[in-house]
Amino acid sequence: MILRSALLARFDWLEHGFGTRHAPVTQDQMASLKQIHSAIVLDASLPGCVGEGDALVTAQSSLAVSVRTADCYPILLADSRTRIVAAVHAGWRGTTAGIVRTAITAMAAMGSVTEDIYAAIGPGIGRCCFEVGEEVARRFGLDGRGNIDLAAANRALLMETGVPEANIDVLGGCTRCDAVRFHSFRRDQQRAGRMISYIRAV
Repeated sequence: MILRSALLARFDWLEHGFGTRHAPVTQDQMASLKQIHSAIVLDASLPGCVGEGDALVTAQSSLAVSVRTADCYPILLADSRTRIVAAVHAGWRGTTAGIVRTAITAMAAMGSVTEDIYAAIGPGIGRCCFEVGEEVARRFGLDGRGNIDLAAANRALLMETGVPEANIDVLGGCTRCDAVRFHSFRRDQQRAGRMISYIRAV
């Protein structure tokens, strides 16, 4: 089963999907990354591993860019005018480093305007299950240990960069809670699989 954003599905020139544990998706013929929990964005022009980083952007039609997740958030971006697309892997480190902001900056350098960008935030670990220690919590503005809403944090970052609120879709779903549909590293540790999310202009 592949999940799709109703917002991104409006565009007939766009293919996208958020993987689940039951989705028969591989990264064969897709651009991919060696993910390192950073704010590094790479430009993809061919299938295969592009390098180390946590977001891929491309203006190449028919090339899918992809990320792998198992609690971190997959974020897919599409420019409705230029058809530039990006795939972002946002865990707490990438979120605090502003990975989604850096991805939009990379799209802008290629000709995008933020008002034309649409974003879909896929399933990840929910606030219900993402309790963090004092050091990490402080990076999100909390005084002590607590629960963090990474989806909300990335939604706020998108709006701060100028993406209109109406252009952002948050699919919801907690990967740790829902063992039937999702892999979760926090729940299953080293036994956890990875889910592939992708986007492509066709």
